[in-house]
Amino acid sequence: MLDLKYKKSDLIITDSEKKEIIFNIENNNILLDWFDISHPWEYEKSWILVEVKKYNDDLYYNFLVDKKRLVVITTDNFELKEEILSFFGDVDVLIIVWTKDAAKVFESIEAKLVIPYGESKDMFLHTLGQNVEEVKSYKVKWDFSLDSTEFVNLI
Repeated sequence: MLDLKYKKSDLIITDSEKKEIIFNIENNNILLDWFDISHPWEYEKSWILVEVKKYNDDLYYNFLVDKKRLVVITTDNFELKEEILSFFGDVDVLIIVWTKDAAKVFESIEAKLVIPYGESKDMFLHTLGQNVEEVKSYKVKWDFSLDSTEFVNLI
């Protein structure tokens, strides 16, 4: 199970072992259990695996947390090529910034749970026909529906 919450400008993701992934949404910096992973590489810390790839000067994060795939996308400034889609793989939880083409990116990835962020995240949800209540925190349980996507609107 993952716990998700905002604290100031940080999205804090806590796994079942109480290890934290801290994503600062203002500068797109990510800390894995207080270790800076804002450089392309493969990391393993506290039983969490993460691969960070750089495409067109932007970083993309692919975590394996509690046997589930969590992907963080901080831009839509890329072509949806096979290389990047295969890097994302089968996504359980997608954290994505709302930009003009974010809906197209989301539709190509088909995640089971989507957490948009940024100033216009409500527009992302509205564009996709989602009217999701804002919540201060959310517990991700791993019993996802196979035929639908769940959306979370964190404040």
